[in-house]
Amino acid sequence: MNDLKNYLFTSESVSEGHPDKVSDRISDMVVDSYLSNDPFSRVACETLTTTNKVVLAGEVRGPEIKNDELIQKVRDCIKDIGYDQDGFTWREATKIESHLHSQSADIALGVDSSGNKDEGAGDQGIMFGFACSETEELMPAPIYYSHKILRLMAEDRKSGKLKNIEPDSKSQVTFEYENGKPKKVKSVVISSQHSPDVDQAQVRELLRPYMLNSIPKKFFDGFDEKEFYVNPTGNFVIGGPDGDCGLTGRKIIVDTYGGAAPHGGGAFSGKDPTKVDRSAAYVSRYIAKNIVSSKIADKCLIQLSYAIGVSKPLSIYVNLFDGDIEKNKFVEKKIEENFDLSPRGIREMLSLNKPIYEKTAAYGHFGRTPESDGAFSWENTDKTEVFLK
Repeated sequence: MNDLKNYLFTSESVSEGHPDKVSDRISDMVVDSYLSNDPFSRVACETLTTTNKVVLAGEVRGPEIKNDELIQKVRDCIKDIGYDQDGFTWREATKIESHLHSQSADIALGVDSSGNKDEGAGDQGIMFGFACSETEELMPAPIYYSHKILRLMAEDRKSGKLKNIEPDSKSQVTFEYENGKPKKVKSVVISSQHSPDVDQAQVRELLRPYMLNSIPKKFFDGFDEKEFYVNPTGNFVIGGPDGDCGLTGRKIIVDTYGGAAPHGGGAFSGKDPTKVDRSAAYVSRYIAKNIVSSKIADKCLIQLSYAIGVSKPLSIYVNLFDGDIEKNKFVEKKIEENFDLSPRGIREMLSLNKPIYEKTAAYGHFGRTPESDGAFSWENTDKTEVFLK
């Protein structure tokens, strides 16, 4: 794809009510619950959601949190998302089980700092960060606008402005690229769970404004309305975990760049920031975004690799997509000189030991606005001067 100048490219998003995102939200709530009590807690939580059942499993190390308290927080998540249906509800009809247990002593031995040994990575793996100048947020256009459609729908659904639309939704946006830049929208797909009180023609009219309000008007030049697909299979009344089993960590491309950049394979949700699957992916985005924000490149891909128990990355890879070898070497040197990429260094640089993760679980971890509580700190562009000669 990178060698082509003219092509079609598609990305999808899923709403906070999608079964996998319900699971991600609950897992990140568990992370935040432990970090709220002890910022150095260790958490690896997986969640399964299905018809009137939620199951938590995984490993934790930190303050004791009573089971009843955790189960109530799960119900609060489900209620906030908007589920109160026969097959999935925040009420007692949904049974919640917790099988969280203590972290493996072997893993703790490799990860913890002691004596002269710095804290090591929580696992081996490769992580990627990406940024490009296609949007103001320095995100690829297809994934950014796919997220925006569903985020605006959710806001209006929760406020009561958008009626008869239920929490489980998906979107998909295809852009036509010309000379490597997004030129216009080719097609848009929105599938959304709805109440039995509306038919498909009504659902289409309810959702059409969200397509038009999410994507800049300039991209609709020559758009064919036949390329706007709403619930292509027809009825979508049964949805959420009642319609499809949900699991933590199954939407890793939705969480990142919509397929516009490689992915190392590790999911984010349910993991505390000592896990490089999460923290190194965040810092890779942070570096890539600051490089593109400095305007020395229109596009940047970063890869970091780690070994369990080893503090420094084994490799740093940079691609600026412009064939300028000297500039690439310059950027690699600046990264090594200005960024501590050990697990501890990343956490301190981005202030990641805070309960800031539940809000990352839907609508992407990247392309978001940094918040006053420290959430989305990896989206700041405060290091652009590092890359300016």
